Amino acid sequence: MKQGLSIFWIIYMLFFAIPFPMLMYYNTKEDIPNLVGSNAWYSLTVLVISILFWAILLIGYYRKWVIRTFSIKRNIEKLKITGEPREAKILASAKISKSGAAYDTYELTLQFKNLVGSTVTQQTTVNDAKPYERRYEVGKTVGILLDKEVNKNPYFIFATTEVSLNKTVIFLTNLAWLAFAALVVGYYIYSYNLESRGTGWRFMGLGHPLITCPFMLLLYRAFATFIVGKFVGKPDRLFPIKFKGTQTTARLIKASQTGTYINEQPQINFELEFTDQFNQKHRANIKKIVDLLDLDSTRQEYVSIFYLKENPSQIAFEKDLNEINGEI
Repeated sequence: MKQGLSIFWIIYMLFFAIPFPMLMYYNTKEDIPNLVGSNAWYSLTVLVISILFWAILLIGYYRKWVIRTFSIKRNIEKLKITGEPREAKILASAKISKSGAAYDTYELTLQFKNLVGSTVTQQTTVNDAKPYERRYEVGKTVGILLDKEVNKNPYFIFATTEVSLNKTVIFLTNLAWLAFAALVVGYYIYSYNLESRGTGWRFMGLGHPLITCPFMLLLYRAFATFIVGKFVGKPDRLFPIKFKGTQTTARLIKASQTGTYINEQPQINFELEFTDQFNQKHRANIKKIVDLLDLDSTRQEYVSIFYLKENPSQIAFEKDLNEINGEI
């Protein structure tokens, strides 16, 4: 259901980012606009800005679609050599692959000691090329390797992990990116041939789809980054606390609403007090969106948290850390 809603909202936002600006522009512009007397420098400035916007988008997409894959492969190979070994107990295991799949895929819940010896629970998925060995049954232990710095994805891998690149997928991904880039370049050529009428780029203005489309896409990206960072919390920020943090019990001093709501769920500011391993007291705040069905958490006297000993202001609820996932 959630995946269906996500696809719906992606399509909905893409409509207002690409087809809608085009429909508005081509249905409202003058049939034969007077371009001779228009300011050429203004049009060229808009043109340069539009090229910059598209370049930022295309570079970002290429990094996400292609370069990220090679980066993850390189990080896994590095972890195989430098990773901190741990034994993880399998608390839960569920096969999620469909019949006929090349590999059996399992969704696991693991329990192990983090880099400072605190017990953590981690959900992850794994492809099993040797199902006959029954390695991923509940109660068994598996070897894992933790990233000592916890600064690059993946932050941990199974000790038996073997990594390779699917050349077909890489080829198709590059092809898709090139097709998208070609469409952008083609639209510049199409617009110039259709609208210039011998006046160069004077037809370019702030309302042209060549600038409104990339602007909307960049705006969506910035808005999503802001929402996740401000109200949801970035997993990249939580992973260092999870894998390098020390577990302790904090006293809940006060829980109050901030006045912000996401999907009608209130954001709560938790004021906490805890004592570190050096017997020093600290006060810190955690802001998070709380489900209306989980408001009892705002009335607890004590809660379990993790904190970074080098920066005790960096804290997170143990419950939230256990819910962030990692894929191998």
